Amino acid sequence: MLEPGTAQEIADRFAVGSSASISGPAARGKLGRVWKLTTSRGRFAVKESFGPFEERDGEDASFSEAARAAAVPTPEVFRTTDGSLIVSIGEVEIRLFGWVDLREPTTDADPGDTGALVAALHRVPFRGTRPAHPWYFEPVGPARWDALAEELRTARAPFAEDLAAYRNELVALEDLLGPPGTLRTCHRDLWADNLRIAQDGGLCVIDWDNCGLADPSQELAVVLYEFSGGVPERARSLHEAYLGSGGPGAVDASSDFSMAIAQLGHIGETAARAWLTSETDADRADNEAWFREFVDRPLTRAVIDELLDAITR
Repeated sequence: MLEPGTAQEIADRFAVGSSASISGPAARGKLGRVWKLTTSRGRFAVKESFGPFEERDGEDASFSEAARAAAVPTPEVFRTTDGSLIVSIGEVEIRLFGWVDLREPTTDADPGDTGALVAALHRVPFRGTRPAHPWYFEPVGPARWDALAEELRTARAPFAEDLAAYRNELVALEDLLGPPGTLRTCHRDLWADNLRIAQDGGLCVIDWDNCGLADPSQELAVVLYEFSGGVPERARSLHEAYLGSGGPGAVDASSDFSMAIAQLGHIGETAARAWLTSETDADRADNEAWFREFVDRPLTRAVIDELLDAITR
């Protein structure tokens, strides 16, 4: 955990001014939290990791910088005086970004603006090397779903029957999975937590850590599901704005939802297993809430069909 006394050390390492102070945390996720650093030069976001940063090749920084140069709204990335992205402060690792005042996560972003932003992101001239990852296209599979459901029942998880009721639909969804087609570097985590409305009303993309090669059509389908809210007109407006802004992808088949199906399945499995290994009531409550994000607004074949009808008719 960062202490107030570390503020100037952080500012000095990144050469971002004097009279430094730190407050927060302003946000918290599963892998870390964000603090606000204020110095004589302005405000900055300090991203603290709960463990060593998983990705250390710097490709996420390079991709976000290329996107920023192409007018995709995203925070500035800061490096230390020796060019490092990651710094150890005491026992924790941090990174530094420009501060953006963001509203709480919501799926109510303007669909036209959202489609245009994703198109701009998919047109960024960047050739990355991080490979396509199984998290975005491989199934959990019926055997693992069945084993997990039984473990949850045995542990008397309060959501055990929710998973059991969803099981057949999950397996049927995974039958729709198809491999990524045309590959380009994508954000790969464009859910409402990371595609945000700023306080000034514009949009902002944050947290590029998981970027890598993926199918832009499949990423577009994730955004359609997340930001349409089940409203056909919103889905149609978002998709048309994406195409009209020169986006290289398009959604026209159930298999285009492969990234959404696979990613949501892995998130649900991870959340449930985190509940099973929780050691405190607070952790169990937190992981139950995480799992309910997956099950309370379920992706189904009917939802996919409704989205396809909305954008292809």
